[in-house]
Amino acid sequence: SPSASPSASPSASPSASPPASPPLTPPVSILNDQRLRLLDALRARGIHDSRVLNALSRVPRELFVPTALRSRAYEDSALPIESRQTISQPFTVAMMTQALDLQPGSRVLEIGTGSGYQAAVLAEMGMQVYSIERHASLSRTAGLALTAAGYDVKLRVGDGTIGWSEFAPYDGIIVTAGAPDVPEPLARQLKLHGKLVVPVGDRKSQTLYLVTRTGEENWTVDDLGPFKFVPLIGRAGWHESDV
Repeated sequence: SPSASPSASPSASPSASPPASPPLTPPVSILNDQRLRLLDALRARGIHDSRVLNALSRVPRELFVPTALRSRAYEDSALPIESRQTISQPFTVAMMTQALDLQPGSRVLEIGTGSGYQAAVLAEMGMQVYSIERHASLSRTAGLALTAAGYDVKLRVGDGTIGWSEFAPYDGIIVTAGAPDVPEPLARQLKLHGKLVVPVGDRKSQTLYLVTRTGEENWTVDDLGPFKFVPLIGRAGWHESDV
């Protein structure tokens, strides 16, 4: 007799679908809970500026971390991103932003766009933000994340240690990598009474300094404590061969 067709064979049932992978981005309710816990932790560590805390509560940090790490977006820790760089710890972002103590509409230069998260926090606070990144691929990724989050930040690929003179002078400059000394070109691109936040030290650890321009050739320097950043590479920073 003729053999049974595959459709008639009891052993020819459709193969089972593979189990669904868990979502890489946690549900909004979980992210919101994590964000609230982070804000409580920042307050406990001395972040008191309500403008900074409000901005951190509104910026979706999960958009600025690699997809595989989105469940950790609201940990108070630095996380790896591409080009062997990191997205800064939220406490560090909050501390540096609080130290600038700027008003909405202030012009701010960021050195080291990285993930774009620090720029997003500044933009959320109403600043005019300009940001330089030496890695073109990082700048592109940050630009996409900033656009997705709804922030308008002017980005440039280049040597951030020499600043961005086209838009100088700045009310504030924030440097998100560790320098061997305060980069003079950046100090000179500050407005009178403008502030520069920059980590200075060796390649393993730094002291965070708040540099305030008090005159044409005068600056004051305040010590904000020890921090650890990736090295600042450029003409007024570390040479690439040093790191």
